[in-house]
Amino acid sequence: MGTIALKNIRVYAYHGCLDEERIIGSDYRVDVKVKSDLSRSAQSDALNDTVDYVDLCAAVTNEMKIPSKLLETVAQRIINVIMERCPGVKKVTVAVSKLNPPINADVEAVSVKLSARRKSSS
Repeated sequence: MGTIALKNIRVYAYHGCLDEERIIGSDYRVDVKVKSDLSRSAQSDALNDTVDYVDLCAAVTNEMKIPSKLLETVAQRIINVIMERCPGVKKVTVAVSKLNPPINADVEAVSVKLSARRKSSS
């Protein structure tokens, strides 16, 4: 088993419970980590034997374009797309962070982190 991680994907998006957040937008950071059997690709050096991180990044950027009230919803959508499109993924963890959130405090970011594991087919 191995890990592929995309760290600090920077996106400008329109999520939040306040109408203004969905109009003005904000900066976000997304981290994705997938677990997969990488032994075959380590030997073959072939892209089709691994989880393509370009596909992982596309899942993030496409889902971040869809406005949502909650970061939980966005993270779950990203997980769903990755699990649907990347059959080699055994586990995925997604963290979505809103930078400089509009709360009455000096906070760098708020984050939501969700994980899902593929059910074994036994």
